[in-house]
Amino acid sequence: MTGFLGDADISVNRIEALRARLSGYIDLTSANPTTQGQHFPADILARAAAPYWQTRRYAPDARGLLPARQAVAAYYAQRQPALLCDPEQDIFLTASTSEAYVLLFGLLANAGDNILAPAVSYPLFEYLAALFQLELRTYPLDEARGWRIDPWQLGRLSDERTRAVLVVSPHNPTGAVVRSALPVLQWMDVPVICDEVFAEFPYAIENVPPLAALMPNLPIFTLNGLSKMYALPDMKLGWIALTQAARERYGERLAVMNDTLLGASGLIQTMLPTLMAEGGSFVAQQRASIRANLDAALALLRACAQLRVRAPDAGYYVFMECLIDADEETVVLYLLENGVLVYPGYFFGETRGRYLAISCLVAHDVLVAGIRQMCAALARYPA
Repeated sequence: MTGFLGDADISVNRIEALRARLSGYIDLTSANPTTQGQHFPADILARAAAPYWQTRRYAPDARGLLPARQAVAAYYAQRQPALLCDPEQDIFLTASTSEAYVLLFGLLANAGDNILAPAVSYPLFEYLAALFQLELRTYPLDEARGWRIDPWQLGRLSDERTRAVLVVSPHNPTGAVVRSALPVLQWMDVPVICDEVFAEFPYAIENVPPLAALMPNLPIFTLNGLSKMYALPDMKLGWIALTQAARERYGERLAVMNDTLLGASGLIQTMLPTLMAEGGSFVAQQRASIRANLDAALALLRACAQLRVRAPDAGYYVFMECLIDADEETVVLYLLENGVLVYPGYFFGETRGRYLAISCLVAHDVLVAGIRQMCAALARYPA
């Protein structure tokens, strides 16, 4: 019997095989803040946890503990433009954004239905689609226009069995942000799942607008959590914020599903109001660190004749075009043999060109040294 991965290739690829044999290379792919010096203040964590241990009592709620939902609603109220949410009805707490996706895929679609997702993206959606026996239809992004969503492509792919559109803004890994309403979504009249886990890290633009605030009349589910915002991937908590249209159509069913799982721990839910009230300075510090890294990275990469680089709207990845006439895997293997690990573009899906990606969450000195080594190796790439 075929498992949920179906025919997906989960074998070790040549890059991973070479990586396992080598040591001492500079890793420019790390996006784990806990290994890159980004540590949320321990004193705030201790203060946030103290009330839970003092009044410990299991009191589950299908939407999550109300004080935590109120904190999330307050966060959205201060975004630009503001996204107004009723904490009583519009916020659902989950164990992670990945669990939020699982809930929404199960909520919105049945086996044989299809969901539209960006063709270039973090490799998660294909596994979730396989889990629910859904068809994942990938819409290409417009590379020439800064990886913008092409409305024509969305309309072309949609049919009577399309159950949702996935929008990642800021997009991973290109950093593109949806900055204005997309009328095609109104025309399609299907729910939108908007992942904005990198929203707190604008770079080339001043701020990241919530898509749900730009199109408040649509059924939109906005996903975020602690992992990126507060550099707490080990303290699992995510959330789903619903527009009124999403709540009216799906709120009660989503409550039943979330009540079935109850994945978010009582401890982290209790901590959330304090984390959000006192964590702003840490987020600002993290934002400044990432900006400094991106400034340095882009300056070095733009001086490399073998690369074409665009500044991301937001996030902490650089997704760059490689101008060397060789496939991505060959270039990445060559770089790894020369002491630097980067992502091949195909890790994130299909593109029309050849791309490489790096994480600018890497510690500053390591990042600079790695990029210099990478550019020097590319400059002597055999013709």
